[in-house]
Amino acid sequence: MKNKYDVIIIGAGSIGVPLAMSLAERKLKTLVLEAAASPGQGQNKCAIGGIRATHSDGSKIKACLRSIRIFSGWEQDHGDDIGWIKGGYLFPVYTENDESVLKELLKVQQGFGLNINWISADKVRELVPGIAAKDLRGGTWSPDDGSASPLLSINAFYRRAVKLGAEFRFREPATEILSEKGAVTGVRTAQGCYTTACVVNAAGAEAAKVSEPTGIKVPVKPDCHEAGITEPAERFFEPMVVDIRPGDKSKNYYFYQNFEGQIVFCLTPQPQLWGADRRSTSEFLPEISKRMIALMPNVANLKVRRTWRGLYPMTPDGFPVVDFPPALKGYVLAVGMCGQGFMLGPGLGEALAAHIAGKPAAEDKEILAGFRLERSFAGQEKLK
Repeated sequence: MKNKYDVIIIGAGSIGVPLAMSLAERKLKTLVLEAAASPGQGQNKCAIGGIRATHSDGSKIKACLRSIRIFSGWEQDHGDDIGWIKGGYLFPVYTENDESVLKELLKVQQGFGLNINWISADKVRELVPGIAAKDLRGGTWSPDDGSASPLLSINAFYRRAVKLGAEFRFREPATEILSEKGAVTGVRTAQGCYTTACVVNAAGAEAAKVSEPTGIKVPVKPDCHEAGITEPAERFFEPMVVDIRPGDKSKNYYFYQNFEGQIVFCLTPQPQLWGADRRSTSEFLPEISKRMIALMPNVANLKVRRTWRGLYPMTPDGFPVVDFPPALKGYVLAVGMCGQGFMLGPGLGEALAAHIAGKPAAEDKEILAGFRLERSFAGQEKLK
């Protein structure tokens, strides 16, 4: 049947596109339905491009280690320049408490195979010339992390998915997930119906809305984060710098120099700003520029080209929900990426595709084990 598929994915974003690619690699007939006109036009285009395996949880670490292998080898394997830079992630430390917290996390991170170590204050200053030296105690350094262009990456993944046989229908949002006798039977859109026994909800900030008619509630709601980018400058540092100290209106902030020499920056607002308001604010630049210049005075004269605001599809504990709810056979959740969909996408896509294909390896099972829907949501991701 022309309109019959092995898998239908709702959402052509950071999760849906690499998942479609991985499913097509396994010869599964895959359809992706997307309301926008092209891939990556939701929160993917708002991502700043950081890719780290430096997390506090084994499932995230393993998924992102796999993602890093895909991002770092993409140009050699497939020929597309996606702007990958192996710049590493650096968490500079200025307080005794932060040093204690990060050193304790090192045990977990190293236990899951992450290449990360505590480095001295001198080494921090070597990695980031001009960083504030007063009270600098050292930091954690994970040299294999990096960055890439979200739009170059998702379009590269999209082209490969199409080459492998995946189909994409743009400007065609799903309007209903069809089911019968407790099992998925297809998806309805304004243009017609498509038959399948497997539907993946990868709808990002819209995930809860998409899932609600199925009767399966997912604890995902968006909060707003702003970011910005400067004019290009000659390269003067490599890592993504993450300052975990709280500010007046922010929990933390982070920035790096991308493959074009521009400084890309973002902060975590405190308190969180719930909702779907994508308008930039007048508070963002004063808050983050004050903090960045205090940490690195040599960025003071760089001109900001633009700012934007994106949505983090948050869960209560800061971990994704990637699961197969037993209440509706064939329904798959790949939601609640908490602003980390870009870095999780390729690795998570591979693991989830292996489960859908019925051939998960041990590591595929380990990755999904930490993301079940039926959990307490009582814990907290320590490096959000």
